[in-house]
Amino acid sequence: MKTGAIIQARMSSKRLPGKVLKELPYGSGISSLEQIVYRLQQVESIHEVIIATSTNKEDKAILDMADSKGINVYTGSLNNVLERFTLAAKSFDLNHVVRITGDCPCIDPVIIEETIQKHLREKADFTTTGALKRTFPIGMDAAVIKMQVLEDAYQNADNDYEKEHVTPYIYKSHPEKFKIVSVEASEEMAEPTLRITMDTPEDYIMICSVYDALYSKNQSFGLREIFTLMEQKPWLRKINEKSQHKKIHSSLESELNEVIDYCEEQDLKRARSFISNKLKDNNSIKS
Repeated sequence: MKTGAIIQARMSSKRLPGKVLKELPYGSGISSLEQIVYRLQQVESIHEVIIATSTNKEDKAILDMADSKGINVYTGSLNNVLERFTLAAKSFDLNHVVRITGDCPCIDPVIIEETIQKHLREKADFTTTGALKRTFPIGMDAAVIKMQVLEDAYQNADNDYEKEHVTPYIYKSHPEKFKIVSVEASEEMAEPTLRITMDTPEDYIMICSVYDALYSKNQSFGLREIFTLMEQKPWLRKINEKSQHKKIHSSLESELNEVIDYCEEQDLKRARSFISNKLKDNNSIKS
């Protein structure tokens, strides 16, 4: 039985371009992506760590970094991430796949190990730390997927959002087909709105501050150490508290409702009224 971790990574992030190769700690010459690889290598149950990037010319920098560091890498479609992810898993003959995104440089090896063990113990098809109910901070996200289930999603996913995000076919479109297990944080580890992720410039500043404080003492510091640091330096929470987490939307109506929420937040009254009226006038907006 072979379990591998696959990290989805690309250079073309819209909010923080090139984020996966930004230095952590700042000035160290070590990329954020390398730090994620290192953390996953500390997980006892993971046998292979693979970076899955695209064939786009922008992502050649990721390929070059992986080659120079001896890190497994797979290149595939930029937009069909489900295809890229599945073919990467097949190429390394994995039985269970741990999915990690490239914006989680503080991912906790202890949480990953616990998630894998629960997945195997309960003979689950899909085990998640955040897809069903978020209790851990943003940036501690992981999913473990049985290979047969991943192939099922790859063969049968029809909608673009199912192909762009890997797992929605499993837990949103067809949860009745699979045994899905959720891993929830203990009370002292539960803070679902806290951002320990790297998707905006403000996130990067906060993550740099965390690494500056903790990395020299323990290179694989975990969530408990981060919480202790934030108790000592509560201002860290303020750095990126206004950054918004991107959501997966399965319909145009859902996207427009989020635009309405944004207009409300930014006091864009005319735009909010216009979109709201359009939604009321056209109840057929679904896709």
